[in-house]
Amino acid sequence: MSGVTFNRNRVKLKKLLGIRSRLALLAVLLVAPLMFERVRTLEESRAKQVAQASEEYAALTRHAAETQREVVSSVETMLKSAAYIRASGGIARSCEILRASVPTNLPWIRSIMFVSKDGLVQCSTLNIQVGMKIGDREYFRKAQETGGFVFSDYLFGRTNGRPMMMAAYPVAAINPEQDAVVVSGINIDWLSQIMANLGGRPGMSALLVDSTGTVIAAPADHASMIGRPLDAVPLMAAIAEKALSFDEPSGSVSFTATDGARRVLSFARISGTQSRLIVSMDEAKVTAAINRDIRTAYLQLGFVCLFVLLGALIGAEKLIIGPIEMMTGMARRFGEGDWSARVAKNKLPAEFLPLARAFNAMAAQLSQRERELVATNDRLTVMASIDMLSGLANRRGFQSRLDFEWMKAQQYNSELSLLMIDVDHFKLYNDTYGHPEGDACLTRLGEVLAGIAADTMGFAGRYGGEEFCLLLPNTEAPHALAIGETVRAAIQNLGLPHATSSFQTVTVSIGVATTRPNDTQRPGDLIEAADAALYAAKHGGRNAVVEHGFVRIVDEAGMALAS
Repeated sequence: MSGVTFNRNRVKLKKLLGIRSRLALLAVLLVAPLMFERVRTLEESRAKQVAQASEEYAALTRHAAETQREVVSSVETMLKSAAYIRASGGIARSCEILRASVPTNLPWIRSIMFVSKDGLVQCSTLNIQVGMKIGDREYFRKAQETGGFVFSDYLFGRTNGRPMMMAAYPVAAINPEQDAVVVSGINIDWLSQIMANLGGRPGMSALLVDSTGTVIAAPADHASMIGRPLDAVPLMAAIAEKALSFDEPSGSVSFTATDGARRVLSFARISGTQSRLIVSMDEAKVTAAINRDIRTAYLQLGFVCLFVLLGALIGAEKLIIGPIEMMTGMARRFGEGDWSARVAKNKLPAEFLPLARAFNAMAAQLSQRERELVATNDRLTVMASIDMLSGLANRRGFQSRLDFEWMKAQQYNSELSLLMIDVDHFKLYNDTYGHPEGDACLTRLGEVLAGIAADTMGFAGRYGGEEFCLLLPNTEAPHALAIGETVRAAIQNLGLPHATSSFQTVTVSIGVATTRPNDTQRPGDLIEAADAALYAAKHGGRNAVVEHGFVRIVDEAGMALAS
């Protein structure tokens, strides 16, 4: 009996000395000395925190400058890739590949264009820019003179009048025989979004300025200054004078502004440009925040001592058990594949912040790797849609474009035409001249089709073997038939010898089909119709263009069903 009583008392003692009770006891013993110590520490560290704030803002400046540099680097990489495309082929083929491979995950790039040496836009991802003259732009001339990557100052676009920046890279840097220049428009709104973490801080101003001192990006709380010279803004003239007077890549300086406020200025030059990121800190406002912390600490001393016991009992649940359960739940979600799971640090006590930061950093790294894999898969998808021999889209890329144009034509009730093109006697050509010459022949035909596709706003692809296709959106049957004849004549005019052909040159047979897509048809029906017309052209003597009455057949079938 005494043993049972002893065990019961032991259980009660454990409950009495549980975590909540221990916290309440520790709080009573420690809260008052800790609060006094906190006040004393704040008093002693007033000057130190001003210096630490200055260092923090300098670090933020460098970090934001590095982020901006990554944007510039991504633009430079994209322009060099486009320059390599331009240096490797003609303008028509280069434009086709550029449109097919331009990335969608770089929203700060508005457009990419190929520009001739005299400043005429030959090709652009935005059709409105084709034919525009930019030869008088300073950045364009500088790219031609230096032979390297150039990032412009703040300017206004000629097509839409919107503020923007431009980047240029000469193709001659890759192929000296090419005199074209690759130019890209940069959306400066994205530069301001990247600086968002520098905004909303008391006593802090963050601006990105070009070499002339014009503001090109700023956080939302300073957005009104974008496009204005610093020396034209009250209280900013001294900042502009200090920031633009140093040639060093980065640094900081303290000075007294015209309004009498003591300021600490940090600046960093964006690599690859003449732009500078400027962060200015008002010491008085930073000190005022520290003074408020000291006054708050005195007030907390009185209230905490009164409510510490009750607060410790209730707080144990929220400050220790609750955060542990929260982090456990986040870890479980992340383990189940929720890559967006993050621990809300603002809901955790300070003791848990290092663990929360470590968890969030790990989650961010894994999420970044996931995004990189997706981006790599996207690039591989683009590469997998291009036939490397002809430079045109392969069958997979053509099918994807056909599905898109089919839905578009069905939405707008427009006609869609397809040309199926087959090289006559190509097996005999390979047997006579060899497969290397056969590959060279297909390459030449691909170049011809790429040019015609660019002229007709069509989409050319290699369907397989010696068979090509040309998709013509919003094109009626007579026009499609005329384009087919243009293709046939252009290939015959190449004059490629073909001794085993009755025409003595390489020729093609073409089947043409046109329809107005509706719910009773499928894209495969258009391919079958064009293929049937191609079969008729082959059996009619080759080197011919034959139209398939696809629209009439479908209409007659529909009338029969209706009757």
